[in-house]
Amino acid sequence: MKYPNILYIHSHDTGRYVQPYGHAVPTPSLQRLAEGGVLFRQAFCANPTCSPSRASLLTGKWAHSCGLLGLVNRGFSLSDYSQHIVHALRDGAGYHSVLGGLQHVAKDPDQIGYDQILDGERTPEKVVSRAVDFLQDAPSQPFFLDVGFFVTHREFPEPGPDEDPRYCLPPAPIPDTPENRYDMAAYKASVRILDNSIGTILDALDENGLDENTLVICTTDHGLAFPGMKCNLTDHGIGVMLIMRGPGGFTDGQVCDAMVSHIDVVPTICDLLDIAAPEGVQGRSMMPLIRGEAEAIHDEIFAEVNYHAAYEPQRAVRTQRWKYIRRYSDRQKPVLPNCDGSPTQDVWLRHGWQDRYIAPEQLYDLIFDPNETHNLVDDATVTPVLEDMRQRLDRWMVETEDPLLHGPVPPDPGAQLNDPASTSPPYSLYTVPWE
Repeated sequence: MKYPNILYIHSHDTGRYVQPYGHAVPTPSLQRLAEGGVLFRQAFCANPTCSPSRASLLTGKWAHSCGLLGLVNRGFSLSDYSQHIVHALRDGAGYHSVLGGLQHVAKDPDQIGYDQILDGERTPEKVVSRAVDFLQDAPSQPFFLDVGFFVTHREFPEPGPDEDPRYCLPPAPIPDTPENRYDMAAYKASVRILDNSIGTILDALDENGLDENTLVICTTDHGLAFPGMKCNLTDHGIGVMLIMRGPGGFTDGQVCDAMVSHIDVVPTICDLLDIAAPEGVQGRSMMPLIRGEAEAIHDEIFAEVNYHAAYEPQRAVRTQRWKYIRRYSDRQKPVLPNCDGSPTQDVWLRHGWQDRYIAPEQLYDLIFDPNETHNLVDDATVTPVLEDMRQRLDRWMVETEDPLLHGPVPPDPGAQLNDPASTSPPYSLYTVPWE
């Protein structure tokens, strides 16, 4: 069997706010990728925080199962780096693994186990240059090339001529004000840089005769770095772009409406290659969807938050119709350190966001309330639904041995965190004296 190359391209904080998902955010390279591959309209991350999200995708396990509960730059790490997909690809099919940009699952990339690391600056231009150089002299054996971009993380660049704030609309949970229009215009400038970078790499695949035998996996870690999105378990936080193109049926501009999770990527790759999935993988292969053998692989998907800048334990279960979120701390106000500072955050703070009540349990009807603003927990007409969703979440937590069942989840030794009652990072940073 001739194994396909795998190009894994990922960004920071992009959600689904790109052209192929219907937003007024021009991304012609991503549009081209979608028109030649498969666009997953209902793809979700497993954890809407940076390192845990990527770890779940690359291990096929929930964050609390693979052990990465917070940010690696703040002292968290995987419990065992042999869980990373590069080991399964090397052992099962002889893949040469290459890190070509941002990875964010280990403080030291040498911990992960890549065969080759393309060291250098992580600006988009430098990352693209190193990736293109690799593709021009790619090995004969199949390769797994991991290309990560820091964009579209804040701080955003200034809007250019094509991102006129006067004609921008902020994302759904954000009010339409001049400050927020400017903020969205700046996001568009950042995503323009991302899209141009991806386009150059896709061109290099084609120019070097690698296009037809390369599976491209393009995604992001979680939602936009706006308040109410990143670090939140509404679809604004866990909804992600996922576009796959290449051998095995990932062609022809297909659109898949089945719910899929980042933890499904590893079992999908292993199924496509016909190699053993790593031990303990918790996702499901998406190949039945691609082969037309099934219309769905999940009746429910789950997501969690443990640590970002501060501790904010939450769990959620989502079906096609309903979303249930449960919070596990006594704090019933926003955890401000878990929201990046921004002009949009300033607008919310001026209007008292810091004092708004957050319910410990939330139930949303995603058909009639897709923006998840009307909490139905106290609505007696949906009590049977609430009980069903509670049971689904409880069952998953037990089956996955969620440590939150036993009380507050301790951070890794020496982890640096913010006080949940403080403002945005890096203020009030401290090292947790957790016994």
